[in-house]
This record gives sequence, structure tokens and C-alpha cells, in this order.
Amino acid sequence: MSAAPNKPAAADDTPLLRARDLARHYSVSRGWFSPKATVKALDGVSFELRAGQTLAVVGESGCGKSTLARALTLIETPTSGELLIQGRNVADADASTRKALRRDVQMVFQNPYAALNPRKTIAATLAEPLVINTTLSRAERQERVETLAAKVGLRMEHLRRYPHMFSGGQRQRIAIARAMVLQPGIVVADEPTSALDLSIQAQILNLFMDLQEEFHTGYVFISHNLAVVEHVADEVLVMYLGRVVERGEKRQLFARPLHPYTQALISATPALRPADRRARIRIHGELPSPLKPPTGCAFHQRCPMAVPRCAEVRPELREVDGRMVACDVV
Repeated sequence: MSAAPNKPAAADDTPLLRARDLARHYSVSRGWFSPKATVKALDGVSFELRAGQTLAVVGESGCGKSTLARALTLIETPTSGELLIQGRNVADADASTRKALRRDVQMVFQNPYAALNPRKTIAATLAEPLVINTTLSRAERQERVETLAAKVGLRMEHLRRYPHMFSGGQRQRIAIARAMVLQPGIVVADEPTSALDLSIQAQILNLFMDLQEEFHTGYVFISHNLAVVEHVADEVLVMYLGRVVERGEKRQLFARPLHPYTQALISATPALRPADRRARIRIHGELPSPLKPPTGCAFHQRCPMAVPRCAEVRPELREVDGRMVACDVV
């Protein structure tokens, strides 16, 4: 992978995206004679994203990463909390405002094989967002599609082809072009490289970064691969069972993780150079059921640093050494 490009400073420091105590709960049936249970897939998540920055969201399966992605892209409505996009509150927005906000938040999905319509040519796929969301003429749409296709490494003859004629890496390039064709301020990328070969992953990551440098887009980059996160992120949000356990600047967080869960995740990241390898911190047991989360700290049953207080009191995020940590023993 090439080194990360220097990102230009934003002219306006107003956050593109701001979440405050964002929550998404689901009511789940447990049987005919049992009361419904509530799954707190998101339970009070807060962060900000500015132009030209990448916020990485990490955690194991079931922590709420994909639920967060659906809330940010307005696919799902938050149960509570506040979500502001370009300073406008999604909860108070009318239908026309929500449509405009959706245009400014685009998504790149995990599986490039399922993300594209097999019955449409690549040209039609890339033009479709412009047809729905803009008043551009056919010629203007074609010009933008061709320009963006060239930026992601597609040739003009590719535009007349169908998705089945492309490899996984090429399909993800097409998906990225589709997300960028409306020139959004924010792109949410949900595990965009996990289905690709390692050699292709590097190309796709560098493409993301090149486009960000050119368009000054803010990325919410969801991943379980901390090696990828270390390459692309400016800030990292570590989630566990629907809540944020640590949030901070990437270099500081990787150099000295504070929360025991973050320490375990980073210790499991492979490193080529012996000097970069860390002593492995093993956590035992499975992620608790979101239908019946533990009392106190959700991580205390698996935590090597847990004390009796951890089973009784749920820790809130507090500032420690320039970052936010939800742990009372650090």
C-alpha cells in the first residue's frame, strides 16, 4: 500500500456529520407466551465527522457497526438521539429535506457481487443516481459518468458491459464510482474490501484515498481489519455491544490503546516486522447476547482487567489522555 496522502485542511470546520447519543432499538418476539424483548443494536453513540477526514468504526460482529451505517445513510430511522447532516437534524426534516440529505450521504457495500444490478449496463448504473436526484441533461450525465469512470480506472468500453463481465475488484471500483457520482459530502463504506483478494484490497484503499484527496469527502469506514484501519483512518471509534468503548485519534490509539477490548483487538493485528508485534491478549468467551446484555460493563465477563465494580456499574465515556474511554479501571 502506498503512504496515505496529506489531506488538505477543511476551509469550514463545521462537522459534515454529527451524532449525539444515537440509538437504534429493535423489538424482538421471543415466542407466543413470552413478552417481546428489546435489542439495543445502537445504544448512545456520539461522534463528529469533518470534510476530508476518515472515521473508522471497528469491533467484532454484532457490535452495531452495520446498524450504525444504516442509520447514517437514512436507511433506518434512529430510535432516539440526534443525527445532524450538514447541520440539519434528520429527525426534524420533512420528506424533501430527507431526500436532499440522502443525496449527500452515499454508501459502498461490502459485497461487490450483490451490489450491482445485473440487468443494467455500467453506464446505466452510474447514471441512475443522476437521473433520480439531479436535473442534468443526458449529455451532462454522460460527461460526468465518463469522467468519474476514468478516475476509478474504468475504460470507456467498460461502460457498455454488464456486471457479470467484471472481477470483484472491478465491481467494487464501479460501486465506488456510483457512490461518488453525486459528489456527496459523506461516504459510508461498510467493509468495502473484505470480499476482495489482498492484492486488490490495496488498490481499492488507495482509490478511496485518492478520491478523498480530490473531492475532500468525509468517510465513515466500517471494518474489522485493523491493519486496513491503521492505513486509512484519521480517528477510530471502537464499539462493543452497541456502545462506544474508546474513541480517539488513530496514531494515539494504535500506539497506546487504553480500553482492554481495544488492547485485545490491536494485539491480534498481524505485523510483518518483529519490532511491531505485540504480546497477544486473549479474551475468552463469546459476545454476550444483545437480548440479555450483562449488567455493569458489557465487556466485564471477558475482560482480563475486570474488578467486582465492573459487574455492577456501567462505565460512561470519559476523557483520558486526549481520547474518550468507557472504562473505570484505566
